[in-house]
Amino acid sequence: MPTSSKHTALVRQHNRVRATISGTAARPRLSVFRSVKHISAQLIDDQTGKTVVAATETETKLTGTKTERAVAIGKLIATKAKAAKITAVVFDRAGHRYHGRIKALADAARAEGLQF
Repeated sequence: MPTSSKHTALVRQHNRVRATISGTAARPRLSVFRSVKHISAQLIDDQTGKTVVAATETETKLTGTKTERAVAIGKLIATKAKAAKITAVVFDRAGHRYHGRIKALADAARAEGLQF
């Protein structure tokens, strides 16, 4: 199955981003996954290869626009991070532009107290 040039560009950009950032136990990587319908976020400790905290739309049964759901996921991941005693993270936008749903999620997480 051939991939589109847009998808190829996204994968290349994500590889460039991942070459420079990495999460640790003290400052995990906040990785955002965006699909056509949903958005999810997880905090990853790259040194051990473990997901520390995760938040998805499907587990919360959110309603509203995609941007409103992204804001809710940002708030949810920040509250779960606080519960896990995590205050600082490294933001991984997964090759996407810092715009729209990605920005909404990041701003909501910052508003809840996560430091990027």
